[in-house]
Amino acid sequence: MTAAQAAVLERCVRLDPETVALDAAAGRVTAEDVHAAVDLPPFPSSAMDGFAVRSADVPATLAVVERVAAGRPAARALGPGEAMAISTGGVVPDGADAVVPIEVVTDRGDTVDVADPVTAGAHVRPRGGDVRAGDVVVPAGTRLGPTQLGAIAAAGVSAVACARRPRVAVLATGSELVAPGTPLGPGQVYEANALMLAGALAAAGADVERIPAVADDESAHSDAIAHGLEADVLVTSGGVSVGPHDLVRKIEAELGVAEVFWQVAVKPGKPVAFGIRGKTLVFGLPGNPVSSLVGCELFVKPALRALQGMREPLPRFESARLAAPLRRNESRDELVRARLVGDVLEPLTGQESHMIARAAAADALVHVARGEGTLEAGSAVSFIRI
Repeated sequence: MTAAQAAVLERCVRLDPETVALDAAAGRVTAEDVHAAVDLPPFPSSAMDGFAVRSADVPATLAVVERVAAGRPAARALGPGEAMAISTGGVVPDGADAVVPIEVVTDRGDTVDVADPVTAGAHVRPRGGDVRAGDVVVPAGTRLGPTQLGAIAAAGVSAVACARRPRVAVLATGSELVAPGTPLGPGQVYEANALMLAGALAAAGADVERIPAVADDESAHSDAIAHGLEADVLVTSGGVSVGPHDLVRKIEAELGVAEVFWQVAVKPGKPVAFGIRGKTLVFGLPGNPVSSLVGCELFVKPALRALQGMREPLPRFESARLAAPLRRNESRDELVRARLVGDVLEPLTGQESHMIARAAAADALVHVARGEGTLEAGSAVSFIRI
């Protein structure tokens, strides 16, 4: 599995950057470090509702000479024996070096009684205490979520350089496939893989085109695959095994796709194929829906992350314990569908690769490394969230 993933990532070249307005950058991946345009905070500010004071003046009764609201700095500097009422986020006036919370003073209107000493710097957020102008706020290769977007906006940046979204074409193959809602004929099944894959790949940052499913006909395959090869990534489902109607790899070879590997020691998903034509990455996923899902998680989504320049494109494995035993496969790693309950993984019944309806209850793929014997209940295992 890791060797095949390495072979994919070796052939991923980050797509060209483009400037993206910050309000349209959610989910995008930074192509360059994002630097703060201003100090943050841009001025010394109060961390509390209270009174700005000179620490050397208290304890004492001080004259209240002004009341400072957020966004409206004081009209003058604070003098000896004076205090200014201040709101959270307000500019600490020149001359003040501390803020006394309102809860610990007695406000008499024109004066305020401060009974206890206060330390210089208390409840004052210093200018640049979070970040200085020019400092890196978000490094290159970061996918932008709400926290990163908030940090960039607060640092005064309105647009960022992001890798272009990968253009992905998804094609399901097979004469047995019909659209959901259509009456089923003898031997037919509803096509679900293209919709499933398109959703997964869009969530990974791709602009996805779903090519209409094609029957097991060489001309239809050739036309559809040729169209798909115009994208950055072509993902097919079905037709990659060794049956007489498995045409995908044959047609792709005729269209100039150089196959890098075919078949991986993973269950489900053994017949996965990967190749390239020019700059286009080409993935052939099995037709069984769960096999297609596993191949997407292990190989296609990491490629999309790498094309966008993410620093860690491979799936993120977490740790938990098994609620029930799992038998190991001597020759292949297995990805077992499971439900995460607290910090325990409950394997689902029905692990056959065609059982996509049962997979709807899963939110995790448990990695069971190849080997002999059984992983007992309570064993620590790694898993991917899905």
